[in-house]
Amino acid sequence: MSSRERVIAAMNLAHADRVPFMCQLSMGHYFVNLDIDPVEYWTTSEVLADAFIALARRYDFDGILINLPGRHPDAQNWIDRVERGDGQDVIHWKNGTRCLVPPDDLPMHVEPSKPTLADLDPETLYYEDPHTLGGLKTPPFHYGLEPTDDHFPDYSFDIIERVVSQVGEQFSVHSEIFSPFTQLMERLSYEGGLMALLDDPGKCKAILSRFAAGAADLATRQAARGVDAILISSAFAGAGFISKQFYEDFVLPYEAVVVEAIKKAGAKAYVHSCGAIGDRLELMRATGIDGLDTMDPPPLGDTDLADAKERIGNEMFLKGNMDSVNILLHGTIGQVRTNAKEKLDAAMEKGGYILSSACSVAPRVPPEHIMAIGEVVAECGVY
Repeated sequence: MSSRERVIAAMNLAHADRVPFMCQLSMGHYFVNLDIDPVEYWTTSEVLADAFIALARRYDFDGILINLPGRHPDAQNWIDRVERGDGQDVIHWKNGTRCLVPPDDLPMHVEPSKPTLADLDPETLYYEDPHTLGGLKTPPFHYGLEPTDDHFPDYSFDIIERVVSQVGEQFSVHSEIFSPFTQLMERLSYEGGLMALLDDPGKCKAILSRFAAGAADLATRQAARGVDAILISSAFAGAGFISKQFYEDFVLPYEAVVVEAIKKAGAKAYVHSCGAIGDRLELMRATGIDGLDTMDPPPLGDTDLADAKERIGNEMFLKGNMDSVNILLHGTIGQVRTNAKEKLDAAMEKGGYILSSACSVAPRVPPEHIMAIGEVVAECGVY
């Protein structure tokens, strides 16, 4: 059975030959473990795509998650100069903005102050990705280029197309979009976004509807490029940020729109939510998703994997639950192996489980810890 077939079987709640294994890697983990220039990595689609493939092969993953949009082919021509430093590089763009590029962390675009809710017109919003080169807006509006009629230019899919064409049937390829709720929070800042839910819930819902339409459009286009599944990044929809009632009001109906579009396009839809979600697993299932990612265990979150398997595991696949900080980053190889075996014991029965870190693998996680998980799944994850 190929890696791709293995992941697809798990997403269909079927038995594969063994439990599939794949993790989301932080951007800094690529910088630390591959001989690439972070500036070139951040601005070049080919370098990004090849990095995704390289570490998936090194770690013997069964799948690849592509969580960045393609870069504009002229992106490096937008650079005025690169200021090299011991702690981080700084990209000075020709339009006067800057991008901070640490050697082991996600590059950060230096943006102007955030708008208020009153500044936003729902009709002018559609989809906003905080990981584009220009921050929250698509690059053409930041670099003096003429805007196009298409909100998602063809180059946006260059990484997906390059990875899919190169790995063939070897890996299951997944892509990522941002949930409407995450887009709202990123646009207003998290403090401003949470206050906006209280101050003007009607306008927030109008904005969320627009973001849902944009996310559904992007997901449909990604599915057409050959991905098997699309992850909806909804990291801040847990109990640490909003109540169950607010989840039901401001997250569930808008993610349901996106999920419906993904399924209609023939791909699987799953959600990535961080922190405490144990009180809303059934509400998350009500969005129509095929699977649930992250499931942070205590103390990072409150998800007990065996409990989640019993409550929702017969209706959707589960992925994750290995403690990314206390076990993968700060633990020993022995602790990593023991924890991986515990996750298999809790969730592999009856299929529908993908062994993974809870959240992304931190930049300084030792590679041998990731490889140890692969060894455990090969030894103990066979059906």
